[in-house]
This record gives sequence, structure tokens and C-alpha cells, in this order.
Amino acid sequence: MDDPIFSTDFLIIGAGVAGLRAAVELCRHGEVTMVAKGGPQDNNSFYAQGGVAVALSEEDDVDLHFTDTVKAGHQLGSRPATKALVEEGPARIQELIEWGAKFDTVDGQLAFTKEGAHSRHRVLRAGGDATGSEMVRALSVKAQGLRNLKWLGNHFGVELLLQNGRCCGAMVLDEQTGRCKTILASAVLLVTGGAGQIYSRTTNPANATGDGIAMAFRAGALLEDMEFVQFHPTSLYLPSSPPFLLSEALRGEGGILRNNRRERFMKHYDRNQELAPRDIVSRAIWAEMQKTKARHVYLDVTHLGSTFLKGRFPTIYSTCLRYDIDISEEWIPVSPSAHYFMGGVKTDLHGASNRPGLFVAGEAACSGVHGANRLASNSLLEGLVFGLRAAEAAARFAKSHPPPKSAPHNFRPKPVTRKMSEQDIEKLRNSLRRLMWTKVGLIRTADSLQKCLEQLQQWSRKLLTPPFHRIGLETQNMVQVGLCVTQAALWRTNSVGAHYREDIPYFKGLKWKTHSQCRQTTPPTRLSSRPKKHK
Repeated sequence: MDDPIFSTDFLIIGAGVAGLRAAVELCRHGEVTMVAKGGPQDNNSFYAQGGVAVALSEEDDVDLHFTDTVKAGHQLGSRPATKALVEEGPARIQELIEWGAKFDTVDGQLAFTKEGAHSRHRVLRAGGDATGSEMVRALSVKAQGLRNLKWLGNHFGVELLLQNGRCCGAMVLDEQTGRCKTILASAVLLVTGGAGQIYSRTTNPANATGDGIAMAFRAGALLEDMEFVQFHPTSLYLPSSPPFLLSEALRGEGGILRNNRRERFMKHYDRNQELAPRDIVSRAIWAEMQKTKARHVYLDVTHLGSTFLKGRFPTIYSTCLRYDIDISEEWIPVSPSAHYFMGGVKTDLHGASNRPGLFVAGEAACSGVHGANRLASNSLLEGLVFGLRAAEAAARFAKSHPPPKSAPHNFRPKPVTRKMSEQDIEKLRNSLRRLMWTKVGLIRTADSLQKCLEQLQQWSRKLLTPPFHRIGLETQNMVQVGLCVTQAALWRTNSVGAHYREDIPYFKGLKWKTHSQCRQTTPPTRLSSRPKKHK
């Protein structure tokens, strides 16, 4: 029986803040189909704790927010994109408040906190440490009232469809029935998030496997800055539990980092101490772990008091308590974990990729606002601002590009293969995550990167036709993204921001103000990477 073919005006793949904001806009222009693997809460946005940075307080302004963002990104961010982020951000947050988002207040006024590398108190929060889930909730409620929106949960995006060079839809897998569906559209918006799961230690949920980035790459889209992977300094370290994000706001409120000798050490690494940029704090923690031969350091918030901690960080407090750690009485064992991708599908100021008809926003995109290191709490704001911008551009594109009447003639669904068992795939996946953590993690060298690249190329050839189910397809995507990250890191022969080469620790060099770019070549297992001058 042939796979069903559907048509829609706009296809959105992903369902975080960027996707939901785009859906609200696109429903004004036509029928929208939103596809997401798992349920509506299975996205990185939902788990974002710390807050959303926006220049709305009396002590702040957009120029200061712009300066802090560019500085944190080590001058490698796009200034026009950053300008759009900080200038349009306040309107997007006010809009979200009008739609019912409940941010924390003090005496009836919005409450702002300060995080690393911010010069002002500008980080809004909700529910103490549940900002992402509140933003997703408010946007979901808004989206549920839109009659033009069709939601397809538990559907996995497999491949983008191309016709005469234009992206005109996607093939998706119904996770419950195992059947494929072809969805044709005037424009496609990818908002699938990042790929933290390619690392064995990550704060990302299990579904952050880089699917959108890999799909776009296979469709000929350009990737940029893939070497810049941000490692969050403080995730809970317990041998029997997965890493759990401990918000930067803990340090913003006065949390202190100590090594296993009980010493406060950040003063030796940066004058801003615990509030230094994330790349600096992460490497400082790593250095202390190596120096003291420990697997973690400690985050001390005991001096903040039980009442304050329970009210300000209810999720963190209750989660740590489940692991028998009372953060008001005990130091928290922490170590860095992979957290956020600054790189992704290269887009212009309106979310357009180099592939006509394909628009990308959120963590899957490289909009240029983060440079070499993301300023804390800028990601949720980016999702709102560029989710809307991408939707507006997609609506303009669709006016002169209706959905195709039939699937591209050269498109064929991938055959089901039994070459690898599910257990074999799981074993490869775990090996990949360990390899990326040890060879392409916080500290990199040419030798470690080359060894990783050779192994990834072997796995890539092995997975040219993966088992046609979610875990097999995800693993293929993870290997693909890992290849791009590794090659970009090998190409960048200097250290800057989140990319640190122990063998080349110099901040500046020949490739100082250039951007790595990856695109697919023939055969598909090879990559080409070329520099682009920084603007």
C-alpha cells in the first residue's frame, strides 16, 4: 500500500518556543501542520530553567544588552542579528505576557535577576526556575485556539523533500504505526532544537539528537559554526543519575564554586569569578577537577537560606532532594555538561537558509546572535524573535510558491533494513556519545579530533541505510552532526569562546574572524568545510 500524501500551506517540524511562536503567526496566512516527535513537552524549551534575558528593567537598555551579547560571543556574532534580537525582544515578551505568560514579580513589578556576563539585572524568570515551561505553556494555550493549526505528535521528520532545488515538504514517520507520510508544503520551517545527546554528559532531554540539522544538511543546506558547542558549567554530578541542569541563576544569586579541598577557586580564573562567561567557568571547573584529581567540584548555596532557596528555585530544590541532597544544608556536586549549540543551519536575518523554501529558527539555526559563546538566557528570546521573523519570511515566500501537486518524482522512501539490530544501534549510539565527550568535548587537540573523525566516518558508512525506526534514524543523525562538529573543530586552528584547542590555546590566529561552514558533497559521507569572513 502506498504511503499517504498530504498537503498544507506551511509545515513546521518541531514544537518549542520558536516553533510555537511561528505557528501563531503562520496561522494568519494559511493552514499550518506542526510535526513533532514525542509530545508537546518533549523539547529543550520546556526544560529551560534560568530565564529569558530582555532589556525591560529601569536600569537596563537595549544598547547594554547588545554590548553584553557581542562581548560574550567574543566579537564573532552577527551585529545586525544581535541588534534585531535585543531591539525586538521587549515587544515579544510584552506580547507573551498579554497572552497569559506569568513571569515572577516583586511588589507588582517584573522581577529581574543577574547571570554570568550580564552587566545588568535583566533575566526574567517564571515559577522561580521554570521559565521555559511557562513560556511553552502560554504559547501552547495561544496555539490551541487557532483553527488553522493541525498538530501531529509522535511523528518523526525523516527527510526534506526537494523539487527543482526548492524545499517543498518532508517525509515523516508515524512513530505509533511505523508508516511514512509525505507532507507537501509551500514552505518548511525547521525548529527542532539542538543535538546535546551526541555527548555522554548533557543537560538536554533525550530527543535532542540534531534531527533538523542533519536533515537540512542532507538537503544541501549550509551549516555554520558547528565547532561552538556550549558546555554548561554546573550540572548535577551523581554516578547513579543523569546530568541535571543547575541554573546559572544559582550563581547569579550568590552561589559559590569550591573544589574538593573546600577552596573557592574562580578568583584565580576571572575577575568576575562565578559570574564569568560560561566558557571560562566551564574550563575553570575542568582545570580544578584535573588539578585535584576529582570528578566534580561543588556549588555552595547553603548561605542563601532554606526559605529563599525553596521559593526561588523550587524545581532545583525538589529535584536535588529526590537524590538525597538538601541544597540548603549541603554543597552540590557539579561538573560541566554539553548544553547548547551556537552553530547550526546558516540563516539570514529572516530565518531563510540557502535552500529556497527552507526556514530555520531556534537552536537548530545559526542566526549569528551567539557568536563563539552564548550569553546566558538569550536562547528563549532568540526563539521568540526569530521564530516570528522566520514565519513572516515563510509567509512572504508562500505567496508565490504554492505547495506542489505531487511528490518530487525522484523521491523514494528509504527501504526497511535489518542489517543492524536495535541492540547494535544502541551500542553504537552509546559509543558515539562517549567518543564525542572524550575527543570533542571541553578540551580538544588535533590528535583527539582526528581519531574521532576517523571513527565517525566508519560509523557513517555503516549507517547509510539505518533501521527504519526512530532510534536508528536518530543515531544516523547524531553521527552526521558529530561529523560536522568534529570537522569544524579540526579546521579551526585557534581557541575562541566555547572552542578550546589545548594544542593551540591562542585566542587569535589566521582563522580568528572567519566562520567554519559545512556542506554535503558527493559521496554523501564526505564533508567540505570552508571559511567565511566575519562581518
